[in-house]
Amino acid sequence: MAQLLEQLINGLVLGSIYALIAVGYTMVYGIIQLINFAHGEIFMFGAYFAFLCVTVFKLSFWIALPISMLLCALMGMLIDFIAYRPLRNAPRLSALITAIGVSLVLQNLAWMIWGAKWRPFPDEAKPSFLTANAISLPGGAHLSFLNLFIIVLAVGLMIGLNRMIYLTKIGKAMRACAQNKVAANLMGINTNRVISVTFAIGSALGAVAGVMVGLREVIEPTMGYYKGVAAFAAAVLGGIGNMTGAMLGGIVLGIAEALGAGYISSEYRIAIAYIIMILVIIFRPSGLLGKSTATRA
Repeated sequence: MAQLLEQLINGLVLGSIYALIAVGYTMVYGIIQLINFAHGEIFMFGAYFAFLCVTVFKLSFWIALPISMLLCALMGMLIDFIAYRPLRNAPRLSALITAIGVSLVLQNLAWMIWGAKWRPFPDEAKPSFLTANAISLPGGAHLSFLNLFIIVLAVGLMIGLNRMIYLTKIGKAMRACAQNKVAANLMGINTNRVISVTFAIGSALGAVAGVMVGLREVIEPTMGYYKGVAAFAAAVLGGIGNMTGAMLGGIVLGIAEALGAGYISSEYRIAIAYIIMILVIIFRPSGLLGKSTATRA
């Protein structure tokens, strides 16, 4: 019983991280139908930015986190401006190849700057209450303050993002662009600005996920690839382009991966993400919450 509860907690934490990353994939795809494969590297840079803030500049974690979010938001907007905006009217394959290229460039840039060494967040840089004793649960399981913080933060950010999408002017503009960019443009919406804001929001959430992973694990240049693949699988599972589906897909995939690692082998964590993505593509291409669309002649 205790082991099952521990694995479920790990799955919820991992799923929360996947959900934060997957939202970035699904928001961009929902508006410009582009799989931004560089999003995983933005997540990785978010972890490194916070690491630099707390180790080199000796800033508090609570200052490093928003700085990392801001820098990643600017990075996402810059990538859109340089790499994707010139290809707005180009075939989708051109933008897809460009996204893969940007991903490789950022990954190698991180290697050049920081090297391949794994870097843990120093304990003194972590908030003291996150390293305090864990909460005891029935059956002998324990919920650490850090895991609880990650789950609560992810849920809060998801709720805030949902409210922003449905209650604010920029959120309405994003939904309009997702439905029909040409009509949105004719109604006076600056679609390029909306797309830039979308990249900024998704990148900022990816930065939060990167910092959370840095607190729990280690930071290294390929972390964006592995977590990015799993988050993309989560977005596909929930229904690519559906924000609520991305959140649900992240939780489902995180729990499945944790249970598989706990009861089968931790070596198959990435394989589980691929298997789930393949099964969804075969049996339900639109995902759990995605809508099937007919192709008109």
